[in-house]
Amino acid sequence: MQLETKHFGTITIDEAKILTFPDGIPGFEEKTRFALVQNPEPEVPFHWLQSVEEEGLTFVVTNPFLIRFNYDFDLPEHVVKKLAIQGQEDVQIFCIVRIPEKVEEMTINLTAPIVLNTRTLMGKQVVLEDDRYHTRHLVQEELAASKQLMEEAAKAADTSSPDKAAAASGTPAEGGR
Repeated sequence: MQLETKHFGTITIDEAKILTFPDGIPGFEEKTRFALVQNPEPEVPFHWLQSVEEEGLTFVVTNPFLIRFNYDFDLPEHVVKKLAIQGQEDVQIFCIVRIPEKVEEMTINLTAPIVLNTRTLMGKQVVLEDDRYHTRHLVQEELAASKQLMEEAAKAADTSSPDKAAAASGTPAEGGR
């Protein structure tokens, strides 16, 4: 299928991979069909959720776990049913990213992830009731915080064995001299 887009010109998409959002996306409820346009550069983590029905309607999306490694939430049961999710392997999560002129001001919306069932190709933007998240997390701050948390987790893992803990504290391990 040929698709005219505002940002990419004419692109070819596989009709069998068109995503259906039964409720649309908040603010765009009447638009229910989207294509996930993968970034051609694999090292760049941003992709586009392109409306099949309106060429100018595109959202920049990314895997939120690349930005905040400890991102987590409980998927409401009504969403599991609506999207016909049978198991975790069916689910792919994206979040919408806002990229302004000053890249350092880039934000990610962690309060309303886009949940896709990759088996049924159905999706829904889910607004979480979780005080940990809001609509404009600065990406640079999230990356820095995630890096620090991963370093702390690595240190904790290194000191979890008696030999490593002893080495870290400067004392011999049990049974050692």
